Amino acid sequence: MDSELTVDRRQVVVGAAGVAAVAALAVAGCSSGGGPAESTQAAQPGDALVKTAEVPVGGGVIVGDTVVTQPAAGQFVGLDTVCTHAGCKVAKVANGEVICPCHGSRFGLDGRVVAGPAQAPLKTKPVRVSGDSVVAG
Repeated sequence: MDSELTVDRRQVVVGAAGVAAVAALAVAGCSSGGGPAESTQAAQPGDALVKTAEVPVGGGVIVGDTVVTQPAAGQFVGLDTVCTHAGCKVAKVANGEVICPCHGSRFGLDGRVVAGPAQAPLKTKPVRVSGDSVVAG
C-alpha cells in the first residue's frame, strides 16, 4: 500500500509556533533567581525587598535597584545602587562598605563616601520593617 504524507505550509507554521511557545515557557520556568527578591524593576512602596534575617548586622544586600544595609542591629537603611561618580551600579557589600567596581568608590553602610573618586554619598531610599521583612517606602 502506497501512502503519501502531505503537509501544507499552514500546518508547519502552526506546529512551529506551538514548539516556540512551549520552549519559551520552559525557559521562563527555569530562570527564577533563587536569591533574595532579585529584581530589575524598581520596588514600589510596600513591596517586600528582603527578609530582615537575610541582612547581616554590619553589612547589607543588593536587591534590584536598592542596597539594604543594617549598620546596627535593627537599623535598616535603603540606598540607591547607582554610584554617584560615574553612574555605574554598585556590585557588592563587603567589610562594612558598599563597593562600586567601576572606579573603586566605596561607601559606608549609611551611603557616605568612604573612598573616592565619588564625591557625593549614595542617594537614600525609604525602607521600613514590616513583620519579618524590609519593605520599600
